[in-house]
Amino acid sequence: MDKDLIIIGGGPGGYVAAIRAAQLGLNVSVIEKDKLGGTCLNRGCIPTKALYRNAEILNILENIDEYGITVGDYSINVNKVQERKNKIVETLVSGVEQLLKANKVEVISGEATLKDKNTVTVSTNQGIQDITTKNIIIATGSVPYMPPIKGIEEDGVITSDELLEFDEIPEELVVLGGGVVGLEFAGIFNSMKTKVKVIKASKTMFPDVDSDITKRYSAYLKKQGIEVQSSVDVKSIERQGKKLVINAEGKKGEMAITADKILVSKGRRANVKGLNIEALGIVMDKKGIKVDENLKTNVEGIYAIGDVNGISLLAHAASHQGVYAVEHIAGVIKDSYKAIIPSCIFVFPEIASVGITEDEAKEKGLEYNTSKFMFGANGKALALGEGDGFIKVVSLKEDNTIIGVHIMGPHAPDLIHEGALAINNKLNIEQIKVTVHAHPTLSEAFYEAVLGLNKEAIHIAPTRR
Repeated sequence: MDKDLIIIGGGPGGYVAAIRAAQLGLNVSVIEKDKLGGTCLNRGCIPTKALYRNAEILNILENIDEYGITVGDYSINVNKVQERKNKIVETLVSGVEQLLKANKVEVISGEATLKDKNTVTVSTNQGIQDITTKNIIIATGSVPYMPPIKGIEEDGVITSDELLEFDEIPEELVVLGGGVVGLEFAGIFNSMKTKVKVIKASKTMFPDVDSDITKRYSAYLKKQGIEVQSSVDVKSIERQGKKLVINAEGKKGEMAITADKILVSKGRRANVKGLNIEALGIVMDKKGIKVDENLKTNVEGIYAIGDVNGISLLAHAASHQGVYAVEHIAGVIKDSYKAIIPSCIFVFPEIASVGITEDEAKEKGLEYNTSKFMFGANGKALALGEGDGFIKVVSLKEDNTIIGVHIMGPHAPDLIHEGALAINNKLNIEQIKVTVHAHPTLSEAFYEAVLGLNKEAIHIAPTRR
């Protein structure tokens, strides 16, 4: 065999898996047809967070008088916004390239096709070659889903990939779909004074997020001026002059919605195009490539990690799965794959969640307690001017073990890791209680929420009995 392992895809799953494989002494190659870093680094997590930072600053400027600061007229230079975003992406892509090189991982620029379970055919600029290998990891990620709507091919109807490269700020943006990606972009462009409407088919928003948060977040959207229309069935899209028109049916009948740009954010689908998985008999389900408890496909020696298996469409989940798959191949780990995966949503206010929600606890018939602590009672949050939101903790009644942490408020994606550590290590209230939390910090809100489970929170007025 030429290789111990070939990894198809150099995104956050693939390149992390390759580095871990090299650390374990495996002879490994990564095949990437586009850019290292995958969707996350080039068209997802990183560029959107660069734009999110712009939005944060614009929101501060909008309320700058509260800080006793007077600012004159300001404007947005789209070219500089894009330059900054692209520089961040280029820096990180270069960093990934250097990491792979430092770990002596061979990177092949080309398109991979599975010839059989031990052979990968690679098409490169230099030609076509077959590479034999003992094991294969498929880490090809996902692509935006374009639903079969008449007129969806019209110019100006775009996915997040194209919207990231905007060269002017649209006056009207309509987001089709109320998921994470769509609402993150809604917040970003709303901060740039774009009139944003979110059109979604379902009634629910963020189905995996605790309902206490989604109810409160809906109110914040309205306050920000982002219009959300639920239970809307889009029939067609057409161009009328300079505007796009969405023909749809809502709760009150037929409706027409105008836009300069339409962002189609209807989820993502496993990217298996060109892999030839059908010929090998690799089984797929609705989510993606079907894997077992060890992230293996039904074909011996072939694994699938990250978005392509549909377990969790998050970059950090892909990285974690990549490490697991390699360690399973190397015989370092034999336990079944399981992980506590936190999720983060970069909207205003930020949202993060780990473990089970109160809604899930009810559905499972668990005996549980909940506690909330409002950021409006946290000194650091008020000093930041970000007192909106709360931390909610869910614990089991029988032993006070923490089973869920849900946050909406300042730096929620950073704070959620206290919850992830607690749940992953099965910590209970008493174990967290003895951990001193520095003052003044946002982390105190988590501490107080945990104390509240035993009605011991210091900075919450006691409930009347």
